[in-house]
Amino acid sequence: MPYYLSRGDVPHKRHTQFRQPDGSLYREEVFGTKGFSGVESILYHVQPPTAVVRLGGFEPFTLSREEQGPLRHRHFRTAQLNAPGDPIRGRQYLLGNEDVLLAICQAQRSTEVFYKNGEADELWFIHEGRGVLHSMFGDLPFEPGDYVVIPCGTIFLAEVAEPVRYLLIESPHPIEVPRRYRNEYGQMLEHAPFCERDLRVPTYVPPRSESGAFPLVVKARGGYSTLYLEHHPFDVVGWDGYVYPYAFNIEDFEPITGRIHQPPPVHQTFAGHNFVVCSFVPRLFDYHPLSIPAPYNHSNIDSDEVLYYVRGNFMSRRGIEVGSITLHPSGIPHGPHPGTAEASIGKSGTEELAVMMDTFRPLSVLTPALAVEDEDYPYSWASRRG
Repeated sequence: MPYYLSRGDVPHKRHTQFRQPDGSLYREEVFGTKGFSGVESILYHVQPPTAVVRLGGFEPFTLSREEQGPLRHRHFRTAQLNAPGDPIRGRQYLLGNEDVLLAICQAQRSTEVFYKNGEADELWFIHEGRGVLHSMFGDLPFEPGDYVVIPCGTIFLAEVAEPVRYLLIESPHPIEVPRRYRNEYGQMLEHAPFCERDLRVPTYVPPRSESGAFPLVVKARGGYSTLYLEHHPFDVVGWDGYVYPYAFNIEDFEPITGRIHQPPPVHQTFAGHNFVVCSFVPRLFDYHPLSIPAPYNHSNIDSDEVLYYVRGNFMSRRGIEVGSITLHPSGIPHGPHPGTAEASIGKSGTEELAVMMDTFRPLSVLTPALAVEDEDYPYSWASRRG
């Protein structure tokens, strides 16, 4: 995160006595990354966060990959996926590699048990619906268009106020604001397409001090473990630091435009290890008198390109619908569909909205995606089919 926050009550100095009204100590928890050399927050609990009264079961987390076939462009109509659940159990994983997983989630109901991804950061793009992410850091409401960043290790409940559909990007490495948008102190620079004012952070919630047996599902070590905590995990009287969930709405991304077509890096919003996330938002087209607003053909020599289509008429594509995901793999070129470059000339702007992910290692297609694949898509650039 680019800046420091403090919520609730914290002592004047870290790692010192901080006492409750009855004279007992609050329990300090250092919540950090990279051992003790990365960013961290420090949380102060009413009760020990380590107290477990019972162990539950273990459910393996498995992904089924398709067998490798001929290299080709892919199109998945994810609006046809119909397996609603809660914001965790409703996830359907569609693409993945060693660095990142991508899923679609349809959630009709709130989570009923606490959840912690103990091995990955999560980035949610809320396509539809509203709710609240309740966590040990406080409450963070979300709505359509929000990116919600949830750091690895965060315990949360996801409340669904209206049925939610979201795109999930999950990474075992940090998902961050791109380094080139920040100065040496972490402050976002003037040329960045958004700034700290655009980020929404958790609001403070008074601590919950109930005792009992609170089920916590932890995703780690290849599966889901269930632990029963003796104390409510949201018993935090205060915290401070640089690690916490936050939200950023795609409508607050300020597009960078130019006289001629700008390359995809101008749309970058987040960075991860061996992948980037970009936002294509409503914007003015190029203003050179001979400009061609549609993107040029380009060879994906070293990256796979994934696009998730949110709304609008995506100018360079035909046959795409809301909720479509396209995969243009490394090794073969891709570009605008026939006729779309010519049709873009003279247009003043676009109202398209899409999320893009480029990965720098090949993605595998997971079997849930095959049920909604448009098998004619690889031929959609041809004037005739052989």
